[in-house]
Amino acid sequence: MTDHGHSQQEIAARINAPPGRGVLRDVVYGAIDGSVTTFAIVCGVAGAGLSPFIIVALGLANVLADGFSMAAGNYSGTKAELDNIRRIRAIEERHIKLYPKGEWAEVREILAQKGLSGKVLDEATDAITADRENWINLMIEGEYGLGSVDPNPFKAAMATFLAFLIAGMIPLLPFLLSAEQAFRISAFITLAVFFAIGALKSRWSLAPWWRSGLETLLIGGAAALIAYLVGSLFHP
Repeated sequence: MTDHGHSQQEIAARINAPPGRGVLRDVVYGAIDGSVTTFAIVCGVAGAGLSPFIIVALGLANVLADGFSMAAGNYSGTKAELDNIRRIRAIEERHIKLYPKGEWAEVREILAQKGLSGKVLDEATDAITADRENWINLMIEGEYGLGSVDPNPFKAAMATFLAFLIAGMIPLLPFLLSAEQAFRISAFITLAVFFAIGALKSRWSLAPWWRSGLETLLIGGAAALIAYLVGSLFHP
């Protein structure tokens, strides 16, 4: 089964409005880090034999402070990426103005590497370089390996923060609800979240859902085990 149509109207609409990279990477990154770091705190404090109140206090501090820090870092990183694309675009605009023949030759080489040759290659090069925006976009992709769809720093930051907040609160729920055997319940549901995040991530990959789930489960479980062992060293 195809996941999109191939009529002329559908093709034109899809090509003219590319979605860009989206926020999948930001959501997966935030969710995994939120659940791993918060549960690591839970394991570390539990391993040290401290009270559930301290677990909740440190866990909430981690969810809010570390979540905001990650979002801010992702915002700054994505903005830097966007600024770099703008810088490169300005460079290409200047080069086209100063060295049009050299830039034309670069476009021709990019298209030649895509399989064009002879008269068709020259005609395609002339057609692309006849439009300044198309010319620059091709150079950004072909010469620098960057996408022509600009990332959105605010959207990336919000996706990271919300995913971190939601996933990071899950290990704390049994303690917030004063449940009996809170640590065991927290461990069980957090490991389930690790697996679920990995399984969901497989929707956008070729890996089987169970393999992706186990991979994320092992990563999160290893981080939690390390934190628990370190915390147990300080158990009175």
